Amino acid sequence: MKGMVISLKEDILYNVNYLIPYDIQFFAKDDGGDKTEEPTTKKLSDARKEGQVAKSTELITASGLLTLFVALKIFVGYISEQFIQVFYRTYSSIDRIASEEFNSNVFTVLFSDGLWSILKICLPIFLMITVTSFAVVAFQVKWKVSGKLIMPKFSKINPISGFSKIFSKDKVVELIVSVVKILIIIYIVKDALKDHWRLLLTLYDYSLLQAVALIGDIIIDLGLQISFVFLIIGCADYIYQKFKFRKDMRMTKQEVKDEFKNSEGDPQIKSKIRARMREASQRRMMQELPQADVVITNPTHLAAAIKYDKESSDAPILIAKGADYLAMKIKEVAKENKIEIVENKPLARMLYYNVELGAEIPPELYQMTAEVLAYVYGLNK
Repeated sequence: MKGMVISLKEDILYNVNYLIPYDIQFFAKDDGGDKTEEPTTKKLSDARKEGQVAKSTELITASGLLTLFVALKIFVGYISEQFIQVFYRTYSSIDRIASEEFNSNVFTVLFSDGLWSILKICLPIFLMITVTSFAVVAFQVKWKVSGKLIMPKFSKINPISGFSKIFSKDKVVELIVSVVKILIIIYIVKDALKDHWRLLLTLYDYSLLQAVALIGDIIIDLGLQISFVFLIIGCADYIYQKFKFRKDMRMTKQEVKDEFKNSEGDPQIKSKIRARMREASQRRMMQELPQADVVITNPTHLAAAIKYDKESSDAPILIAKGADYLAMKIKEVAKENKIEIVENKPLARMLYYNVELGAEIPPELYQMTAEVLAYVYGLNK
């Protein structure tokens, strides 16, 4: 019976392991998945080089539309005058066109004259729109030319990624904004026509120029109202795009660590390099130590070796220093090379903490060092 129970338990455990596969290392995994860290300056700079910036096309469109209707409001008299002149010139040329004198030269003259007249009407407005749009773009992204956006990429023509973008969150937001704009346009047009409806019904009582001027004023006023609303929507969209861009640029903790390693260097590698440099410096120091005149000690924790050659330097030079184990090695080498070891705690501490290897001692230590050297020279006669 006991054997049957054990066998049954084994079967249950086997079935559980078979039905529910597990990974012991699952709970040890930490890929830093959540993007909780603010983007670094380097990531923002790299994104800018790639042409990724916070930019609102709604704001650009709204500013261009507002500029158009403001220009029409300002130059409506000039535009009307130019159109009337074009109409009169075209109307007066009808007889010439219908006559037998009409040929390719006459057609070229009439066509160039009409084209030039249209350019004179439209060019100032187009220039104002272009300058305004450029200024709005420069305000949003500053001046940074990048050719990365026009470079061909397979992802841009990939139907799978393109299909996924159609149903992305950004497209849903754009759709909502478009529907809101259409509803706003309908409301503004309805409200404006309600105020001018009686006036429009009496257009047949006006002359042609008066009717055209009245309709033009209504259209320009409608355009200005719609443009101002679009400008508000564009500003809101610009704020949203900046927030969204900042959120998209966030980094995981692992990405921050990797970027720091790539830009500043792996801390472990830098530590090893510093250790190698320190070892090389210590080897050079120990090689120069036999040239020292005296070793000044703490007496147990610190040691500093100085050398004085009045022909090559104006003051004694610190050629070696160390603490603890290295201080002990300096004293051992000094004993091997019969270099005097003098105990002077204040001088040893000041030399160790305030003077770099290979540097002359500062004037503040001249007196104390001179006394030690005089003592050593006295011992060596």
